[in-house]
Amino acid sequence: MPPEPWYRRTVATARRSALAVWDRRGELRDPTSRAAVVLGLLLVVVGLTGVLVVHDAVAEGDDLAEADLPVLDWLVAARGPGVTAFLTAVSAVTGPGVLPAVVVVACLVWGLATRSWWQPALLAGAMVLSTLVSLAIKSAVARPRPPLDTMTVPGSESTYSFPSGHTVGTATFLLTAGYLIWIRSPHVRSLVLWALGTGAGILLVAGSRLYLGYHFLTDVTAGFALAVAVLGVVVVVDRRRAVRAARMTAGAGGDDAGATPAG
Repeated sequence: MPPEPWYRRTVATARRSALAVWDRRGELRDPTSRAAVVLGLLLVVVGLTGVLVVHDAVAEGDDLAEADLPVLDWLVAARGPGVTAFLTAVSAVTGPGVLPAVVVVACLVWGLATRSWWQPALLAGAMVLSTLVSLAIKSAVARPRPPLDTMTVPGSESTYSFPSGHTVGTATFLLTAGYLIWIRSPHVRSLVLWALGTGAGILLVAGSRLYLGYHFLTDVTAGFALAVAVLGVVVVVDRRRAVRAARMTAGAGGDDAGATPAG
């Protein structure tokens, strides 16, 4: 009997892993398990690998970087006044002048409304971490912005281009906030809705930066990858705390040893 093809074995392994994580109702079996921590570590590895791969493409001028100028030129040629005005507003709202204020207000409202500061603190910490890492990468890579004649407002962006700060900030905010809300009642359906909504928001902001001529495709791709890595850090920190809380509850003989801590 011929050996089973590798791709069938891979699919079977993935299916068994999924069944181990989700029950038949589509609910997460144990959000306080070590498997959730491992998933967070995997996100960190995947995100950082994505940043490194994209940076390598930029440095070598191949792979994804080969699409930078064609995509930029196509979007510049496709500009219209209405779309430009709308995406300029999107870019302004998600920029360093507005987004930090949105995050502060969201964290304060969240903490006061729930009387728990763990999730707001994680969200704020994720935003600070992504900003610091993004600035460090920008300084280290020192990639120039696209040509001035491709920008809707030439010269309005004077910082380095790689990665896109708008994309990093927006993606970190949407991914982290979505995760912290979803994990309180983890379910496959809500996970899909979170992924779709978050993906649409990230694409809108990343697309606005490309359309307005302030970034290359590789810049926004690296920004998204960095946000995924930061999300992984949040998952690890949050789930390790949940594991410790579950152990303490189990040690005390409580009935809710598997419950996810609310604060």
